[in-house]
Amino acid sequence: MGGTEHLTVQREGATLVLTLNRPEARNALSLPMLVGLYDGWLEADADDSVRSIVFTGAGGTFCSGMDLKALAGDGMAGEEYRDRLKADPDLHWKAMLRHHRPRKPVIAAVEGYCVAGGTEMLQGTDIRVAGESATFGLFEVRRGLFPIGGSTVRLPRQIPRTHALEMLLTGRPYSAREAAAIGLVGHVVPDGTAFAKALEIAELINSCGPLAVEAVKASVYETAEMTESDGLAAELTRGWPVFDTADAKEGARAFAEKRPPLYKRA
Repeated sequence: MGGTEHLTVQREGATLVLTLNRPEARNALSLPMLVGLYDGWLEADADDSVRSIVFTGAGGTFCSGMDLKALAGDGMAGEEYRDRLKADPDLHWKAMLRHHRPRKPVIAAVEGYCVAGGTEMLQGTDIRVAGESATFGLFEVRRGLFPIGGSTVRLPRQIPRTHALEMLLTGRPYSAREAAAIGLVGHVVPDGTAFAKALEIAELINSCGPLAVEAVKASVYETAEMTESDGLAAELTRGWPVFDTADAKEGARAFAEKRPPLYKRA
């Protein structure tokens, strides 16, 4: 199991937990964090025993975005990871889920600040849970910057355009309740319980047929920009093969025998 000094990796049953671990800097993005994140996404994809991923932050904060001190020229921690970036110049975008989509469902558990790059990474997740006091926002324009992590493309596709443009153009903070009202997050829970709620959702996913889960996720994303007729055709191409798997047969047997299914991904 991987991880770096700023990114911890652990298992909770069939769930891989990736935790941004730089609480003294409100989990601002660093080279060790980005390298650890990308390796974590790859680990989840490669391990068939992983059914879901929970993505969270340590110390009561999700992520406050890029390390602006480093951007201003003060140097970024983890220079020993430079070779990884040189070998793969796209690594940071893959880590932030801009240029990589994990096969497994990703559930974000957000406490505290989830702003700038934090909100941008959030848009690459599938299901989102927030603590009551969480704060969201894309602050880049306030600092003369551009939210280049994908938000000008993704956000208007995930929430109504008027709300997306307000968030992008004002750079103001949003409360968890407001984020839920506009559809940016799906659940608002008492502070300190976002991780537990995310694991609860992960367990529901983990109890389902893994091949079906992965196919459903893939279908949702690959048909998102298609016409309805093209999307329906693509859905059949993606979905029909699932019916011929051992997972599907086990699901049918378990239903008939009134027992929990024992899926083996075949």
